Amino acid sequence: MNYWVCERSPWEFTQGLESIGKAPCNGQGRIRSKVTRNNMNICTANGASSMREGKAWYLVQCKPRQDERAEENLGRQGYEYFRPLCRRERLVRGALQVQSESLFPGYLFIQLAADANWAPLRSTRGVSRLVGFGGMPMPIADELIAELQRRVQPAPQPALQPGDRVCITSGSFAELDAIFLAMDGEERVVLLMSLLHRKHRLSMPLANIRKY
Repeated sequence: MNYWVCERSPWEFTQGLESIGKAPCNGQGRIRSKVTRNNMNICTANGASSMREGKAWYLVQCKPRQDERAEENLGRQGYEYFRPLCRRERLVRGALQVQSESLFPGYLFIQLAADANWAPLRSTRGVSRLVGFGGMPMPIADELIAELQRRVQPAPQPALQPGDRVCITSGSFAELDAIFLAMDGEERVVLLMSLLHRKHRLSMPLANIRKY
């Protein structure tokens, strides 16, 4: 299992990853986090794309504490995004729990074509802006994104069966229980929750739950 020490902003990370050789960053001080591929929200058609194909990665700044909301709304619009997650141990009501959180709180990466319609990004819920200079979004080298993906190693996940009781570890419903219904792709799950005496179905990242 890899442990990464985060001491820089995501923009500094992407600009200097080739020479850092150690750790990514979350912009909120020194931490130690377990980072695994199953703890990484990524939605791309072909993995790390090439700028030669007319696409490039950009850095999106999210509104405060709305990383997951931005991710979900970008996904609904068909954008290709990449939000690395990490598992952190926290004390909750006196018990130690492992929770999934954004590796770079307040940021995620998005892949866009040069001729794409960028206008909807401005009104996407959870999104604040594209990071750039002089009013122009700055592309991030594909090799840097690929290196970040490469450093994230797979971790075993307990097999889930329909009807299994799970605990939501992060997001808007953190610390609530739910029933696993089915997988929604490779990285998301469909859950059944009881809220206000009613049953609700919802979809969320697999990394945001743990099986009892």
